[in-house]
Amino acid sequence: MATACSILLNEHPDQQVSMWLRNPQHADAIAASRENVRLLPGVPIPERIEITSDIQRAVDGAEFLVIAIPSAYLRQSLEELSPHLTQMRPAISVIKGLEPVTHQRPSEIINDVLGTRAVAVVGGPSHAEEIARRLPATVVAACGDLSLARKVQAMFSTDRFRVYVNLDMIGVEIAGAVKNVIAIAAGICDGLGFGDNAKSALMTRGQVEMTRFGIFFGAEPATFSGLAGIGDLITTCISPYGRNRLVGQRLGQGQSLQDILKSMDAVAEGVKTTQAVMELAEQNDIEIPITQEVYRVLFEGKSPLEATDTLMSRPFKSE
Repeated sequence: MATACSILLNEHPDQQVSMWLRNPQHADAIAASRENVRLLPGVPIPERIEITSDIQRAVDGAEFLVIAIPSAYLRQSLEELSPHLTQMRPAISVIKGLEPVTHQRPSEIINDVLGTRAVAVVGGPSHAEEIARRLPATVVAACGDLSLARKVQAMFSTDRFRVYVNLDMIGVEIAGAVKNVIAIAAGICDGLGFGDNAKSALMTRGQVEMTRFGIFFGAEPATFSGLAGIGDLITTCISPYGRNRLVGQRLGQGQSLQDILKSMDAVAEGVKTTQAVMELAEQNDIEIPITQEVYRVLFEGKSPLEATDTLMSRPFKSE
């Protein structure tokens, strides 16, 4: 996603973009080939984008920080970078997940580690593979400060990438996290060969679950009917690019979680997020039956078919 955002932001001729990578060898390889071969093969990176492993060089003169680090590693990475990020420049998070143990949202981690600063979040259906290839996409930029949200809107918008604004940062972040859990369940449907009816029902009830969870923590219900909610949920549950859906599909086909994660190049945020969401739900008595069964499949050895039977045999109720 960092590569895709760099390419996107570079489309504005008045915006200079530096892309920082932790690994010097990886940075040198991408700078030489002008291609992120491992994660975005076949997508050229414009020469105007600076690629570096020198964080000081990357941030010198920068007005904004765009942060695209998996939530499970965000705190550790920011702690390493914090001596170089002392200026209170705004941060823009494109991260979708919750931190294990603390259960914090990405914006909370950023403020916790880097000090209180303005943070905006970008969410919605936005696979990097499509953004980098300039396929049309639409997302939302959320921030309690509408003026910052509008700046982000202007920075990211192109003729192929449309950005709306939203004040509900909590809702956008929770939707971006919980939809990954539902995507694992959708993948299990695929792996078990259940068909379109099952997946449609799962996504619909998954949105109810996301909304219920988000409202408890102060989110606006309407957010979950928008791009960050149902929009991102649809993409994540049906796309061949969806890493969380793929984890679920392979679980449904009988593979072990350990073998699946070992074989993946990229991070499936939904696995660790499932733990965080489940712990929060138990602490606050929030009903999230789909997430509960995903948790049991991932961490308690329950078979995907048994989890399906549990969901299908729940007590009758009104919708």
